[in-house]
Order: sequence, then C-alpha cells, then structure tokens
Amino acid sequence: MRTRNRLRIQSAIRNPQSEILLGAHMSIAGGVHIAIERARSIDCTAMQMFVKNNMQWFARPLARDEIRAFLEHQQRAELPSIFAHANYLINLAATTPLFHANSIRALSEELTRADQLELPFLVLHPGAHRGDGEEAALEKIIASIDKVYRKIPKTKTKIALETTAGQGSCLGHRFEHLAHIMDNVREPERLCVCLDTAHIFAAGYDISSESAVRKTFREFDQKIG
Repeated sequence: MRTRNRLRIQSAIRNPQSEILLGAHMSIAGGVHIAIERARSIDCTAMQMFVKNNMQWFARPLARDEIRAFLEHQQRAELPSIFAHANYLINLAATTPLFHANSIRALSEELTRADQLELPFLVLHPGAHRGDGEEAALEKIIASIDKVYRKIPKTKTKIALETTAGQGSCLGHRFEHLAHIMDNVREPERLCVCLDTAHIFAAGYDISSESAVRKTFREFDQKIG
C-alpha cells in the first residue's frame, strides 16, 4: 500500500493532469506572481498563498502591473489550483469593537484582492469566542460574514471556512459549527469549506483507517453536504 501511494505521488509530481494535486504554501515576497514561480520550481500542481502580509491588518492596494503579472501566469495554466489564506489576525467573533471592525475591514479587503487575482476562494478560520460562548460567537460570525459580503457585493471569490483543531476557544472543530454558519448566512452560495485533515484528526474525528475515513466523510456529507 505504501509503495503504491508513493508511486501515485511521484506520478502526480511528473504529470500536471494527475487527479492528485500536490502543493504547498508559497511566499509572496517580491510580488504575488513570484509565488507561482516558486511553486513551479518545486513541481507543485497546487498552491496556497497570502494576498498580503499575513500579520498586518491592512496593506496598500495591489498595483495593476502586479495583478497583470499574476494573471499572465494564471492564463498559462501553470498550476491547476491556486487559492489564498486569510491573515491570522482576523476574528469574526471578536468581542472588542475595534478588533471586530478591523476584522471586517481586513476580510473585505483580502477578498477584494483575491478577486482581483481571480482566486476561487480565501481560506478563513471561522473565529474564536474568547469566553463569550459558542452560540453567541456563531451568531456573530454569521452576521459578520453577511456584513462583509454586503460591502463587496460583486466579488466572486468565496470564503472557504476551514475546519480547526479545537484549540482554545476557536470554533470550527465540529462539523456542526460550519453547517450552522452556512445554513444561516444570507448568501450561502458564497461560502465553501476547506477540510483540513490534520485539524479534524486533532479535533477527534477518526481518519486512522480506510473505514474510519469513510465514516468521517459520511458524517461530513450528512452535516455539511
């Protein structure tokens, strides 16, 4: 089994048309388009990136030449899959008014940047309740997502809610959390899910065997679809 899996991985690296996409998170230092070049240099067929410094709230707008250079790489179909991850400061369940306002603005701006780069989705940690409790936090996240999309009604980039490991007061470690958000936002078609297998395993979902994987994914399909 291990040998067969290793051969499939090697095949995926050599063949960009393989059903298996292998990639990594790439730095945008030097320009967003440089991230694609870095990914191609190690034979990636998929890539994650930030659309700005991930530890700062805001950034200057992308220049036209930056966008053009990135899209030229995209149009050459050098990577089958490219998407972005939101910065780590954003917390849509934040209890501090200024922190929450910054989170709304930052997410709106990052979705706009991702849309300019024609990225399909922006991966986002749902948020952390910081002692307010899960129920109140989930409602705040829903209201926050609605507010973000009202600010940027024409963007096509979706928010990909990421499953989390359940650390601290972070939400998203239960499939029910993501299902509740998606069932209650005004525009559910603008959301999708990023299923992080390492995170769900840490959160208690069993994926240690083939049968366990089937059971866990069946539960995912039943609760989220």
